[in-house]
Amino acid sequence: MIVTGDVVGDIGRGIVVLIGVERGDDRGDVDAIVDKIASMRLFPGGGSAQQKKSDFERSVGEIDGEVLVVSQFTLLADIRRGRRPSFTAAAPPEQSAPLVELAIERFESHGLTTASGVFGAAMRVELVNDGPVTIVVETAVGKVR
Repeated sequence: MIVTGDVVGDIGRGIVVLIGVERGDDRGDVDAIVDKIASMRLFPGGGSAQQKKSDFERSVGEIDGEVLVVSQFTLLADIRRGRRPSFTAAAPPEQSAPLVELAIERFESHGLTTASGVFGAAMRVELVNDGPVTIVVETAVGKVR
């Protein structure tokens, strides 16, 4: 991840987590989502094709993977009306910045090497999607779905 020409966050094999904090999200939502992501089986098991049940056998921690956390309020864009996205569902920075920091701390508490960008900065994110696997994880009424 690059901000004003400088690399500020860099990982090897692992996952990129784009976090959009919505108005009303709280610490419980962050805990639930981070716990879910840290334990999700997203990587192949490494055994022979006959031994593997699926490509989704191991978590990011089980492969000694890393996590790159990117604050991304634009995930909350509402494009149902007009030609410009509305971001009214996105939490203001004073609410979202501490929750993004909490997410980083929670990934680290799972023993995962975690990197991040600069909150609120224009960032250039480069990634190699080896899969490809992209999964949306969100909370609904306090439950991860």
